[in-house]
Amino acid sequence: MHEILTLQLGHRANYLATHFWNTQESYFQYDATNEPSTVDHDIHFRPGQGPTGEDTYTPRTVIYDLKGGFGGLRKWGGLYDQGDIEGDLKSFWDGNAVKQKDPPIPQSDYQRALDAGLIQPPKLSTHSVKYWSDFTRVFYHPRSIVHINDYELGSTILPFEKWTSGEELFGKLDKDHDLLDRDVRPWAEECDQLQGIQIFASDDDAWGGFSSRYVESLRDEYEKTSLWFWGLQEDVNQGQRAKRTLRTVNTAQSLHAIFPLASMYIPLATPSYIPPYLSIDRSSQWHVAGLLSMTVESMTLPTRQKPGTLKRGFLHDFEASLNSNGNQRIAELQCSIVDKSHERSKGKAGSTAASDSRMPDSTHVGLVYEDEIEKANSKLDMSFMSSDPSQTALSLRQWEKANRVFAKVESIRGLASVGEDHDEEEAATSRKRRRLASLPVVEKYHNPSPFPILDSFPQIISEALSTGQSIAVHGSLSTTSQISKRTRALQNIVSRMVDVSDREALANGLGEIAEAYEEGWDSGSDVDSD
Repeated sequence: MHEILTLQLGHRANYLATHFWNTQESYFQYDATNEPSTVDHDIHFRPGQGPTGEDTYTPRTVIYDLKGGFGGLRKWGGLYDQGDIEGDLKSFWDGNAVKQKDPPIPQSDYQRALDAGLIQPPKLSTHSVKYWSDFTRVFYHPRSIVHINDYELGSTILPFEKWTSGEELFGKLDKDHDLLDRDVRPWAEECDQLQGIQIFASDDDAWGGFSSRYVESLRDEYEKTSLWFWGLQEDVNQGQRAKRTLRTVNTAQSLHAIFPLASMYIPLATPSYIPPYLSIDRSSQWHVAGLLSMTVESMTLPTRQKPGTLKRGFLHDFEASLNSNGNQRIAELQCSIVDKSHERSKGKAGSTAASDSRMPDSTHVGLVYEDEIEKANSKLDMSFMSSDPSQTALSLRQWEKANRVFAKVESIRGLASVGEDHDEEEAATSRKRRRLASLPVVEKYHNPSPFPILDSFPQIISEALSTGQSIAVHGSLSTTSQISKRTRALQNIVSRMVDVSDREALANGLGEIAEAYEEGWDSGSDVDSD
């Protein structure tokens, strides 16, 4: 079934993943008269049974958070009887036990309304959303919930900030419990054909160190499995200078440790530029995670298509397209929200060109080099890679000239597919020709289903674009020379800020990563001449 297992490591990751699971849940069709969904639910959900024999369907995910991070989430989710499970746990200890309980965090009004079966729960806001569990719409299996009590969320006495703190925490927990054996293997063994493991985690705090050790263990156990790491990063302009420097060094350490092991590493920073059709409170994790999840979910939509419906693209297909030289495993995520009415009129005007075989397109053999480079370099509205300050002031034309795209995968949803689909053999031949001609490889996926705007999603999108509570989204993953610039910037910082004992290995490792995005291309020194 090509299942994907998800690991959610940390509070910020859980905000993003909660939006992601809410969207997955919305694809279930409970009315037989509705058009069936093109999404294969078995990719991300597992069937099961509750204590009384009722059928359950819960996410294939493992959720880690610190003490106090789960908010008012009920561990048993209403699907399982807590007393039965606690009774099973007593069999491990036959002595006297003393229970100590902290005062429970109350459920949000939104959660209580969902539990009561209300059709219209109260509207959420930045004031009412205090935890990621305040807006979740799915039930989780008890095995999904992993409380870490060694640290407390938001503690100023013992903050979970330093990269080494996360590394040490993983070592301690793994020694006591064997985390893979306890938390991952039961899920993986349920899968018929595991497509891959996707990991949501912040890479600029202690969770980066925790994730690095986790990915190392996963790679040892699952040598040939796709491991996708989505690294969340705080806004570079937030916090005091010392905090910003610490986050930057943490990010560099995470990148250095995870890059050799992960199949793909995708940074997820708040875009430095927010287009005017969005209204985002940068201080709200609910807002920021909503934007990130919309892009991640839309970009990975081809990995969960039902067979025989639309063009499918598994994680290893994405990797084959993006990793053009064998060592380009960092990808830049970009996104635009598309005005459907504008695209419809543009599609009609361009229909002749789209169907004319004499016109150059992404698969035509008679390609013009400059035209193809410009097509591949086309920039979407938002980039989720933390930008080099020297690049933010560049005009679009200057940016395209300074940035070289090696390969790109695009996912376009909510719009009609333009042009004819090509069979796999023809597409493979086209990719080979483009690589031989030193042209960027561009792989496109289309899905007519728009992104659904749920009542759990923040109101950040202009009403002019959200037609019928849904939007059209254009996302892309690309390997570009911009990654080299960003990695070199990290290298320069760590060469000054990191302890001498770690400095040389870390700086050299980042330099080797950057070189993979410089090979065979020279940007020149005339960027500012336009």
